[in-house]
Amino acid sequence: MKGKGDHWIRGILITLIVFAVIFTGGVMLFRHIDRVTAEEETEMVREAVRSAALTCYAVEGAFPQDLAYLQNHYGLAFDESIYFVSYDAFASNIMPSITVMVKGDESL
Repeated sequence: MKGKGDHWIRGILITLIVFAVIFTGGVMLFRHIDRVTAEEETEMVREAVRSAALTCYAVEGAFPQDLAYLQNHYGLAFDESIYFVSYDAFASNIMPSITVMVKGDESL
């Protein structure tokens, strides 16, 4: 014969299991949202660099040779403590290769 204590313990165990499942699901959801947001922000920085380079080409007839020129003359701004931007200009009439990475990102 089961006592009242057995039902109480079973109720507590079920509650703890449900809580653990909900908590784990919440943590996984927040990590996914954080990762997607970081990817979108990185793409926005890449697009800002690309847009500034294209604007420079439209105005001056040539792509700039370095990123600093876009920052000084076309208002390009991004958080350099978060993002590493590689801007590789081959020739003034060829679109530069632009790569943006998050500093310290282990997934690279």
